Amino acid sequence: MRPVAAYDDDLRFAHVLADQADDVSLSRFRAVDLTVTTKPDRTPVTDADQAVEDLLRTSLGRSRPRDAVLGEESGATGHGPRRWVIDPIDGTKSYVRGVPVWATLIALMDGEESMLGVVSAPALGRRWWAAVGTGAWTGRSLSAATPCHVSAVTQLADASLSYSSLTGWDELDRLPGFLELTRRVSRTRAYGDFWSHMLVAEGAVDLACEPEVSLWDLAAVSVVVTEAGGRFTDLTGRPGPDGGSAVSSNGMLHQAALDLLAPTRDVPDGSLPDGDVTAAW
Repeated sequence: MRPVAAYDDDLRFAHVLADQADDVSLSRFRAVDLTVTTKPDRTPVTDADQAVEDLLRTSLGRSRPRDAVLGEESGATGHGPRRWVIDPIDGTKSYVRGVPVWATLIALMDGEESMLGVVSAPALGRRWWAAVGTGAWTGRSLSAATPCHVSAVTQLADASLSYSSLTGWDELDRLPGFLELTRRVSRTRAYGDFWSHMLVAEGAVDLACEPEVSLWDLAAVSVVVTEAGGRFTDLTGRPGPDGGSAVSSNGMLHQAALDLLAPTRDVPDGSLPDGDVTAAW
């Protein structure tokens, strides 16, 4: 792995990419002529999703021609250990409905590790970023930023949980555990998508979880959470963004959440951890 300082130029470049993406995505947000189609996986894609990814690929091709690229809309191109991972609009369903909770996610991976990530949510007026070894930050620019730190909550009964939806948990035979987790915590809100994890990084939320996600959904947000002092794994507890699911936390609540989110058949009778099942939902 290269020294962290070697990624300084890449992080600055990622901000340039995010600025470019923001210009395109904001110009099409709530546009009356926005084109929406359905992909084979039955998720929506807009002309804005494709335009943002095309623009970022063009910029990467000019400035980082040796790097590989993985994007949600156009797949994988190039070879080599350095790979830019792009989700042009994370939260497309919100984007289509005019809800401002969506973002462009840009990450640089070196092998299997995310080295940096930028999460830009222009309709919220927010941006978060991190590089390994440099901490996590939020603000409007590199020169106007404040550090992100996860919370210090130690008990599920005092915790705030964010999630995206219920259907995926049911499909994976994990709905009973997820519902039990919602009962054990103090507060639940479905902030959804990238925002759940960024709120964990800021310490405003203590736990976030998603049962079924892709690498482009997680490569950027995972490094922001971990650099803010948190923990980021899949549902099996394996660190990293490529496990197909996600649990982010302040670290202290992580194992208790994983235990509850295990498949129903894996939870021993009467052994659900940490707290009274009558805790507020």
